[in-house]
Amino acid sequence: MAALHTPRILVADRDPATSQTVAWILREHGYDVAGAASARAMAEVMDDFPPDLVLLDAQLGDGDALQALARLKSDPRWKELPVIVTSAAPEDEMVERALVTGASDVMRKPFRAGELLARIGAHLRTRTQLALTRRRLHGLEAELARVREEARAGRTLMEIMREVSADLSSEEIYHLLVRRVARALDLFRCSVVLARPGDTHAVVPAAFDDPTLRNLPLDLAKYPEIRVALESGRPVLVPDLRVHPLFAETREQWKRDGIDPPVRSVIALPFFVDRQQAGVFLLRRGLGEPPLDDEDVAFADAVVKAAVASIQRAHLLEVARADNARLAALAQTDPLTGVLNRRALMERLGGELDRARRYGHAVAVLMLDLDHFKQVNDTLGHLVGDGVLRELGELLRSAVRTADFVARYGGEEFVLVLPETNLEGAVAFADRLRERVEAHQFGFAPTGVLRLSASIGVAIFPAPRIGTAEDLLAAADTLLYKAKADGRNRVRH
Repeated sequence: MAALHTPRILVADRDPATSQTVAWILREHGYDVAGAASARAMAEVMDDFPPDLVLLDAQLGDGDALQALARLKSDPRWKELPVIVTSAAPEDEMVERALVTGASDVMRKPFRAGELLARIGAHLRTRTQLALTRRRLHGLEAELARVREEARAGRTLMEIMREVSADLSSEEIYHLLVRRVARALDLFRCSVVLARPGDTHAVVPAAFDDPTLRNLPLDLAKYPEIRVALESGRPVLVPDLRVHPLFAETREQWKRDGIDPPVRSVIALPFFVDRQQAGVFLLRRGLGEPPLDDEDVAFADAVVKAAVASIQRAHLLEVARADNARLAALAQTDPLTGVLNRRALMERLGGELDRARRYGHAVAVLMLDLDHFKQVNDTLGHLVGDGVLRELGELLRSAVRTADFVARYGGEEFVLVLPETNLEGAVAFADRLRERVEAHQFGFAPTGVLRLSASIGVAIFPAPRIGTAEDLLAAADTLLYKAKADGRNRVRH
């Protein structure tokens, strides 16, 4: 068994005492630690000691630490390396610059050991999860490449399989197969039943006799041939339902219910896509038609087995697309609050201003900041502060329309973008939102609920001297600070 990797932490700090203390704490908790007192030393250490996380002193000895951070993030090796910037007195501007430059977090010195370890652990877990997700996606891509190469090699079966392409979804493949197999074997009915061994109910995503059918629920108690096929993993042939022992109990139930089924013979062909998806191709002929036989089983089984490769390919593509969509959403989301991050805000706001110019409508921006939030962190701790920010993010998301969007701008500042909203409407909304924040009971205080207020600046586009997204945000930010200067818990526009 391979040895577990011990996480490596690089402590880049100009203060030897701080560096030694932090290194001792981290080593006591199982981390491998190296130190550096300058940006140049940090770069040299990282060549021989590739870290899993860096603690970077904002006042690093030989220059601007944020310039060192920018150089670090421009190196493909360290692009996704978590970096926690540390500072004795971080100013808002420095915090914003650090986060925009690529820092994962900013911490105030002196450290509380528990908080330091908690934040390091959280960022390492996030990095590990992202690496695992990427490895899974790489594995899927390799599997997809292998399946495509196999398809290009040309192991298809008859004309039916020529119609099954990589561009089809698994549902489209099911509909194609039931139609073509039914016509090839002159079947009364042909359908796909999705279920796993041991299931009591199934779903029918496609049926030849009803092309409009989608995901019909099915009680498997009435279909012994499906249950046996799933449990045995082998095809089940019933030449005549009226005499076959498998249907003895079912025939008694039909008799009690007064049912005279129009089906004479049945073939149930099991297939398995993966551990999560399995099913049966169910083929039936009606009364007065020749019974299904072993030759029909062999033909249909060959088609189904060949089709499963295409179904697996489609299933893998669907899973990969879903994973890619999740990764894309993750890249646009602030991990703490679940709202958009600053990068996504700038992209979305730029698009909204383009649309506003094209169609001649207004776009309103609200810059919201919690009043005296620093006191929450200082008196109750950053974990409580983080809980407050998460709850505020949920409150803001619930307050906006579908067309609006919310983003975390930095620290406790949030931006709300309201397309097609004039100044009067935006100010009225901002005031309602301010009242809602003031009335809200934040449930993260150790001694009970916590009440806070918010100041809001409202800016509108188009307006004089506002031509870009940056101009609009700057205007909202200026008005926010006017609201703060005028006494807080108010809206200014």
